[in-house]
Amino acid sequence: MTSLPLGATLLESGRCAFRVWAPNASLVAVRFVDATSPGVAEVRSEASGPAARLVPLAPVTGGYHECVCDDVQAGDLYVFRLDDKVERPDPASRSQPHGVHGPSAIVDPYFAWTDASWSGRALHEQVFYEIHVGTFTPAGTFDAAIARLDALVELGITAVQVMPVAQFPGRRNWGYDGVYPFAVQSSYGGLVAFKRFVDACHARGLCVFLDVVYNHIGPEGNYLDAYGPYFTDRYRTPWGRALNFDDAHCNSVRAYVIQNALCWVRDFHVDGLRLDAIHGIFDFGATHILDELQEAVQAFARRAGRHVQVIAESDLNDVRILRPRTECGFELDAQWSDDFHHAVHVLLTGETNGYYADFGTLEHLATALREGFVYSGQYSEFRQRSHGNSARGFAPEKFVICTQNHDQVGNRMLGDRLAAQLGFDAQKLAAALLLLAPQQPMLFMGQEYGDPAPFAYFVSHSDEKLIAAVRHGRKRDFASFAWRGVPPDPQAESTFEHSRLDWSRREHGPHRSLLEFHRELLQLRRHLYDIPELPSRGVAAAATRTAHVATLPEIHTDTESGTLVLRWELQDGEWVALFHLCDAAARARLPLPPGAWSVVLDANESRWGGGGGFPVTPIRSDGTVDLDLPAWSVAVLRRT
Repeated sequence: MTSLPLGATLLESGRCAFRVWAPNASLVAVRFVDATSPGVAEVRSEASGPAARLVPLAPVTGGYHECVCDDVQAGDLYVFRLDDKVERPDPASRSQPHGVHGPSAIVDPYFAWTDASWSGRALHEQVFYEIHVGTFTPAGTFDAAIARLDALVELGITAVQVMPVAQFPGRRNWGYDGVYPFAVQSSYGGLVAFKRFVDACHARGLCVFLDVVYNHIGPEGNYLDAYGPYFTDRYRTPWGRALNFDDAHCNSVRAYVIQNALCWVRDFHVDGLRLDAIHGIFDFGATHILDELQEAVQAFARRAGRHVQVIAESDLNDVRILRPRTECGFELDAQWSDDFHHAVHVLLTGETNGYYADFGTLEHLATALREGFVYSGQYSEFRQRSHGNSARGFAPEKFVICTQNHDQVGNRMLGDRLAAQLGFDAQKLAAALLLLAPQQPMLFMGQEYGDPAPFAYFVSHSDEKLIAAVRHGRKRDFASFAWRGVPPDPQAESTFEHSRLDWSRREHGPHRSLLEFHRELLQLRRHLYDIPELPSRGVAAAATRTAHVATLPEIHTDTESGTLVLRWELQDGEWVALFHLCDAAARARLPLPPGAWSVVLDANESRWGGGGGFPVTPIRSDGTVDLDLPAWSVAVLRRT
């Protein structure tokens, strides 16, 4: 029994094992619920009739309670009765078909996987594409998303990063209010639909990364206090009470989180986890929970013969996240770098409010490209203190970068994307900076064709006080940015509907040109960084395990003209990318090794919606060359 996972595990011959950590309760029983009357309510003194079948769990070591029941099948609903006083859903529920306040459902673990030959991809091969399932398609389901996967493959994407899918209240939410970490959101299609989605991705050579939240549990439908000390009052996160990773009784909370991480990579075959806001994970014990989690995940990956990567979102600029355990690090595979985003955003938009106040020079961008972090111990005006430590020497693949993501778009007051802030040429420039950078790039859904739909913050809570608190909190968060206007109501269904992608746009006008430009850039990226060609449908991912030859670019800046230069020395010659980050044309003298250089890509070509910028004939250089650079221009040259 002690080897059983948490929650309900369907066994052979109609039997089901139940296991729950409930040190706060002396008596625990599982009650099977009539499907016609779902809900969690105060328990009556007596339960009668077939709708109230009650089976006691036996207490075992460490505050756990276990039992095995007969005559159980997939779809049966149940709750745990605690000390004959209250009934609550299962903390490790795999399905909540009636929402966060309803009973849990037993699921059939069997799925006819077709990805036996799939082993994932090396980190340096990844081009991430972040999606929110609910707004990615009109239907907002996993099955509807499957129909869009071929378009991502054709674009050159290698990994789909899915925003959190743990069951949350209502039908619309970013996912960071999830309260059942093991259950897949029912309005997205639930557990089986998510497995179909992962299997379909693998059939197309796409990895799947899942965004998971281990810094807090959402407020509505959170019944964990009834079971045990899942939370600690020692710390507090911006989103609610901190999970108990280092206080009394924390061992079982740590096990709960690690079992959850293993559940996604083992049972759902996901290729990696994105850990949300680890600066909100507090653990001052000798072995940090992130260290323990990574060790468990990688041990599984080695046994399974798979690539599985764990990537952190962090606001700390702290390379301890990446350092090996032998150097007292957590040895995570990579982390998001917001510094690149901020450096690009300020140069392209001119915004300097809030955290953008720390950025604004071309050298900030060059530093982000060279080192991963801009702030590595310098004083931050926004934070009013020194920030970060040095990431020099870490491979670029250790950093995931973007020019848009759910946070950087959705946490703007109006949820406006770059397509609403920048002209077409500047959008192409942003795309080229991202996709030709040495770090691992991530696109936000719809970015590749400039979808103008906002991505606003939305919820569907049922508690009026909580709704009011969310509205107030959003307004408070915008105080340091001096944005004008009224933020959309997070609770309004229209806020959610306006955030859906319009896939028809990608076939027309400048949207189509921008899409083709992204596709061209991703082809060029594979060449510049020695990335294997994408396997065709059905080819085992193991075939992509080739030696990675580092071809990192030299970086040069010309502050006077506002130009950034990347230069690669490859086996087939030298390549240079020129980025002119200025809203006016300029004549610049740039370093270019002697020889004849031909233009491989020019963002101002007519096929990319431009009027022509660089000469078609070879450019001859004697070590430097004078070039006329159009506003917001990009060109890639090769020495012939």
